[in-house]
Amino acid sequence: METILPKTGNLLIAEPSIIGDLSFNRSVILLSHHSPNGSVGFILNKQLNVTLDELVPEIEKRVTLYNGGPVEQDNLYFIHRVPELIPNSVEIRDGIFWGGSFETTIQLINENKITENDIKFFLGYSGWDPLQLENELNDSAWIITDEVDCNEVITIPDASYWQSKLKKQGGEYLLWYNAPENPMHN
Repeated sequence: METILPKTGNLLIAEPSIIGDLSFNRSVILLSHHSPNGSVGFILNKQLNVTLDELVPEIEKRVTLYNGGPVEQDNLYFIHRVPELIPNSVEIRDGIFWGGSFETTIQLINENKITENDIKFFLGYSGWDPLQLENELNDSAWIITDEVDCNEVITIPDASYWQSKLKKQGGEYLLWYNAPENPMHN
């Protein structure tokens, strides 16, 4: 199998061996930034029990919120696919953008000009110091893939997203994709 080096826009799929790590067990992470100075990503498939409108009173619609990772969990982040509507967005890869004007975003949500099909919000992020991600990849903590679907990243990820991404890897991963989250329940 060809080794893929991490780059902005990749997906990181948690290896089945990551058990007991509440943040990263069965996680799929969009790598939103990768450079020699470090990496930043957002967990796509860990929905929180609190909604965005519960945290930001100016938002008049119920909006799902995800756990982006263990770093700065008191800060909000978002990815989207409507850069023409949200000024100051940063492109992660074709069709997926990070951040932009939060005030404009609130207004667009309240006016129904963007929906959860266009945007995804996170509390916190996943971060790696220089070479930390590469070391974790060498330790087989992550499967890295460049197969990223913009629509999927924004709209589909839920608890089963990890399983579907693992199944696509085939081979030895087929044994794991249907295993229970807690091996003691097998």
